Amino acid sequence: MIDKLVRYLFCFCAVLFILPHAAAGEGGKKRPNILWIISEDMGPHWACYGTKEVSTPNLDALAKKGVRYTRFYTTAPVCSASRSAFMTGMYQTTIGAHNHRSHRIVPRPLPDGVRLLSHWMGDAAYFTANITVMPKGVQVKGTGKTDWNFEVKGKAFDSKLWSDLKPHQPFFAQINLSESHRAFKSPKHADPAKVALPPYVPDHPIACEDYAKYLDEVTQFDVLVGRILAKLEADGLLENTIIVVFGDNGECHVRGKQFCYEEGLRVPLITVWPKNFPTPKHHEKGTVDDRLLMAIDLAPTMIDIAGAKVPPKMQGQVFLGDRAAKPRQYAFGARDRCDMTVMRIRSVCDQRYRYIRNFTPDTPFLAYNRYKEAQYPVWTLLPKLHKEGKLDAVQAFLCQPRMPDEELYDLKEDPHQIHNLAKSADQQKTLARLRGVLNQWIEDTNDQGRVFESPEVVERESKVTKKKAKK
Repeated sequence: MIDKLVRYLFCFCAVLFILPHAAAGEGGKKRPNILWIISEDMGPHWACYGTKEVSTPNLDALAKKGVRYTRFYTTAPVCSASRSAFMTGMYQTTIGAHNHRSHRIVPRPLPDGVRLLSHWMGDAAYFTANITVMPKGVQVKGTGKTDWNFEVKGKAFDSKLWSDLKPHQPFFAQINLSESHRAFKSPKHADPAKVALPPYVPDHPIACEDYAKYLDEVTQFDVLVGRILAKLEADGLLENTIIVVFGDNGECHVRGKQFCYEEGLRVPLITVWPKNFPTPKHHEKGTVDDRLLMAIDLAPTMIDIAGAKVPPKMQGQVFLGDRAAKPRQYAFGARDRCDMTVMRIRSVCDQRYRYIRNFTPDTPFLAYNRYKEAQYPVWTLLPKLHKEGKLDAVQAFLCQPRMPDEELYDLKEDPHQIHNLAKSADQQKTLARLRGVLNQWIEDTNDQGRVFESPEVVERESKVTKKKAKK
C-alpha cells in the first residue's frame, strides 16, 4: 500500500514538473502552439477583403490583430493536389501528386526526403492533431480532411481530439471545415439581388442565387471560426498559439476551382501572433502583406517556427522571421486531371500579370465533368444560354469548343482576366518573359505532368470520384 502511494506521488510530481515545461524546446526555449483553420473551396471573399453581402466579424477581427495577405496562392486549384503540396512543402507536380484523387487504388509512397509536415513537426517535439472531435457544447465539427494523392505509412497525426491539445504543448493542430464546399447548406444571409457577379457570369437568377448561397457559406465559416477562437481562449491557449486561417483552393465557381485563373488559385490567408511570444520580422499587427506567397511556403515557415531546420528538398520557403527568404518574383500553379476530365494547364503570375499555358487546348473549358454538372448550376446554365444567344462575348468565351494555347492578363487593369493579351503587339515582351519563366520552372521542378496517365488509369482512378458523387 505504501509502495503504491509512493509511486502515485512520484507520478503526480512528475506531471507537475512536466506541464510548465511542455512548450519548451531545445535549450529550454519556450515555443508557440500552432493552429491551422482551413476552409474548403473558398476565395478571398471575407468582408476584410472587400466582399459585400457577407458577415465575417471574427475573421475581420483576426485581420486587425494579425496580418492579412492579398497575394497568397495554392499551387493547384483542386483540393487533393493542393493539400498534397502544402502538407509536404513540395509542388504536387514534383512528387507525382498532381492528378486529382490519384493513387487511391494503387497507393504511391512519397519520394525519399519528402514527408508530411506533421511528421517533421513531430520530430521537432510538437504534438500533432487533425481535430474532428470538439468538447461537448462546442458546435464545431472538423472534417479531418486530408485527401492526399500519396500513401502515408503510419499515423499522419497524433490525435483527433481537441481535449488532447492543452496537456500536449507545444502542438501543431489543424481544423478542416467543410463550409463553402458544395453542396451549400448554410443559413440564408446574402441577398441574391445584391451580390456582385464577375463579368464572365451572366446576370441570371440562377447565378445570383448560387453565388448568394456561396457567400452564406463564408458567413457560416466565420461563425465556426468564432466558436473555435472562443474555446481556444477558454482553455487558456489563445495567448500561446499562432493562428493561421487559409483556404485549400479557390472558389467553387465556373472559373474558380479546377482552373488556373486567380479565382482558382488565390485564397485568403490571415496569421495572428500570440501575445506571449515576440513578434517576428515581417509580421506587424494589423497590416496587409502584398508579397507573392504560395501555400507550400507554410510548411517550411512552421518548421522554422518550431526551431528545426527546413528539410533540404523542401521547395517552399520561409516567409516570417529572421530566416525569411527574399520575396518571390513569381507564383506558380498547375491543373491536371480532375475527376475524369483530363487537362494539363500551367500558370505563373508576377506582381502584375498572369500567364496561362493550355497544353490540352482541344479539351474545351466546359468539357464533361460529372462533379461540375451535378453541383454547379451555372456550369449547365452557360451552354443553355449560349445556345439561346443570350451570352455576351466575355461569357461565351467559356462555351467555345477550344481553349487558347496561351493566355496573358494584366491583373492591375483587368482583375477578372477577361481581356487576353497573348496576341497583343504591346505585350509580346511580357508574354515571352513569363513563357520562359514557366518553361524553366517546368524543367527545374521536374514537372511529372509532362507524362499523362494511361486511359486505363484515368478510368480506374476516376471511379473514386464517381463513388463519392453518388453519396
